[in-house]
Amino acid sequence: MSRSNVLPWVSVGSLGGTLSMQPDGERQGVTPSLDCEALLRSVPQLADLAQVRARTLCLQPSASLDIPTLLEALGWAQREVEAGARAVVLTQGTDTLEETAYLLDLLWPCAAPLVMTGAMRSARQPGADGPGNLLAAVQVALAERSRGRGVQVVLDDTIHHASQVRKTASLALAAFESPGVGPEGVVVEGTVHYYRPGRAHAPLPVPTGPMPPVALLEACLGADTDLLWALPELGYAGVVIAGFGAGHVSHAWAEALGELAAQMPVVVATRTGNGPTARSSYGFVGGEIDLQARGVHMAGALCPRKCRVLLGLLLACGNVGLLEGWLR
Repeated sequence: MSRSNVLPWVSVGSLGGTLSMQPDGERQGVTPSLDCEALLRSVPQLADLAQVRARTLCLQPSASLDIPTLLEALGWAQREVEAGARAVVLTQGTDTLEETAYLLDLLWPCAAPLVMTGAMRSARQPGADGPGNLLAAVQVALAERSRGRGVQVVLDDTIHHASQVRKTASLALAAFESPGVGPEGVVVEGTVHYYRPGRAHAPLPVPTGPMPPVALLEACLGADTDLLWALPELGYAGVVIAGFGAGHVSHAWAEALGELAAQMPVVVATRTGNGPTARSSYGFVGGEIDLQARGVHMAGALCPRKCRVLLGLLLACGNVGLLEGWLR
């Protein structure tokens, strides 16, 4: 029996991003241009770990990814597992990685690992981190303890769960953290170490049509309420507010959100980047006790961007009644 017949099968799909970027000679700066096969050639060590099947799904900066493209990637990944792949790795840009990973985690139906990675330095830049991140992602994907953990994000030899990871630096190599809880594990000398057991959840249904629009607005000092009052007329089906502190808004915003909560789901998260919203501490108008009395949902530890993803999917599948259970 040949060696290739005993190595596990891992499928790697590329969506673009910095990992695939290099100068094109005609423009300033780097752009996505390296397909998945080229990415794999930059990591020859993969040949000793697995039979790798490559697929270029698209070549986009992650700011330009959209829901249909991600659902296509999800379908491709699921079909690869159904055909016999032990795990799937997706590469993309880091700018929206925390959101896309969470979207896919909410929908991923397989015990097989789905691991996402990217890069902070482009392919031609000295010290490019893409090849190392791709190698670590495949190592995590192959680990037996990675099964049943949903979608994970691997960068800088650190493993994060999709529901907790955030990009916390714009350009630093160590740009990803899981604030408040820490990473799920690390990769050391090619070996995967987890700090805690995985957490399984039942996947949500995959949307069969366009996701209802959900607005995301940030509370800020002295902000007016014009945009809030305009949301129903603009066709929004829900709104997430990145609130002050533990999930607070001004007196005027509290009144507007109470009116909106009678027409659409309203979620208030914290804009701080670390920690949960409160539920029973502050009693002033615009505090969390007042907001809940007006029908507003408090986000808990889920960040505003992921709240928007969650609410959009729940609206799409008609399960908004499950929202409180996902936010606790």
